[in-house]
Formats: sequence, C-alpha cells, structure tokens
Amino acid sequence: MNKILLAGATGYLGGYILKELLRRGFETKALVRNEKKLPQGCLTYPKLDIIKAEVTRPETLKGCCWDVDIVISTVGITRQKDGLTYMDVDYQANLNLLEEAKRSGVKKIIYISVLNADKLMHLKICAAKEKFVAVLKKSGLDYCIIRPTGYFSDMKEFYEMAKKGRVFLFGDGQHRMNPIHGADLAAICVNAIRSGEKELLTGGPQIMTHNQIAKIAFSAALKKPKITHIPNGISKLALFLIRTFTGSKTYGPIEFLMAVLTMDMIAPECGSHTLKEYFEALV
Repeated sequence: MNKILLAGATGYLGGYILKELLRRGFETKALVRNEKKLPQGCLTYPKLDIIKAEVTRPETLKGCCWDVDIVISTVGITRQKDGLTYMDVDYQANLNLLEEAKRSGVKKIIYISVLNADKLMHLKICAAKEKFVAVLKKSGLDYCIIRPTGYFSDMKEFYEMAKKGRVFLFGDGQHRMNPIHGADLAAICVNAIRSGEKELLTGGPQIMTHNQIAKIAFSAALKKPKITHIPNGISKLALFLIRTFTGSKTYGPIEFLMAVLTMDMIAPECGSHTLKEYFEALV
C-alpha cells in the first residue's frame, strides 16, 4: 500500500483527509506546525507519523518525503496572517514541498485548488494557486489537481447572517453553486491516490441558488427569511474602495468571496452530506 505525506493536515479539509487516510489503513505522515491542532483521536493511530515543519521554510522540510509515494497538499491560506501572502503560501510553500518531493523520489502529488481558478487569475489567491499548478504540470511527476466548488465551512457566513436576522446577497441571488462537505471531498482526494485522472472538478450533491442557501440557513436558525440583494454596481464600488484604501491582507479574502458569489460555481455532484444537515449541526 502507498505511503502518504499529507501537508495541511490541521486545516478544515486536511483534517477530514487525515481521518479518511487512517480509516482506510494508509501509512501516513502528517506535516504540521502544531500537532495539537490535529483532529481528535488521530494521534493514537499506529500508522501515523507526525512531522513538524513549516512549508514556507524549505530547510525544515528536508527528509520529510523520504520513503513517501504520494504527497497530498491542501496548503493554502484564505485569510492572510503572519505577514505571509498568497504567493508565499499557495505558490512558494507548495513549490518548496514539490522540490523536496522530487528529491525524494515521490511518484505523485495531489493538489487541492479551487473551481474556476484558471478563470479568476485577476484574484491574488487564484493567481498564486495557478502559478503552482503550472509548475506541477511541468514537474515530470504524476499529479492530480482537484477543484472543488467551495466548502461547507465557507457557507457558514450564510448561517451567521441568518442568525442575526438578515442575509445580504450580491445581485438577484440566482447564481447557483453546489458546495461540498469536507468529509465528502476527503473521500474524493483519497480516491485520487489510485485514479489516473489529472484533474477533477467536484461539488456537493445539491445545486442551489444563493437565495435557496439563505432560506436553508434561516430555517436552521429558526428565523423568518429576510434577504437584501445588493446591486452589482454597489458591490463593485465597494470592492474598488476596499482595494484602494486597504492592503491585500484585507481585500484579498473579500475580493475572492465577492468573485465566487457573482458567478455560478457548479461541478459534478458528489457525496451525500447536505447543507441543511451542516447548518443544523451548527445550531
């Protein structure tokens, strides 16, 4: 059975991937900065090795890929912190990992990007991710790039607004998406270990409009639906002002959110977890 190195094991998706790998009996190395942030119970598994390193510092990665067959990377930031940029993490940190993987004879890298990133190169986060994808494709290693529509954890903002009594949406709320639960996406990522696919587009089992997502959030929060639709002209002006008067640390996550909420984000339907269940679990 292949031995796996998982980078980003303490993140939302990484935690689910780690549990899925261990459930299926894979020998796994988890690359972490802080092992205390690993999912509860994982540390007791005999087939798990913990490697403490920082992917932004290549000297700490030396030897991490020794005897590893497959690297799975969920490394990336949605909110810039520690003074790091998207290019520092989504591109350079993954490049550091790729170079170490090549030196150690790794056979394949599975990288989790985002749906439509190649069409959103004007966004800093997507530009960084796609720059790494371009290098990975030319690396000579086998690879699989997984492009999810969005995580259920991203949809938490709908629920938080619903709890306060009003959800704000861009445009008329008719754009559609099918976000995916971390557990369902983790299964797809682990399946990719033996798959010959080079690129996988994936979403959850339900395609919904933003209006429908908002109403599901109101139902879970036991609130009467109140939705305010923000005209596209106003949202574009707001983004222009944010870009003008703040740094990328502030506007980066906002511009990404506004971009994906003003377009359809639909991919082949997979998994079984529903957004209704996720919102109700938040309650």
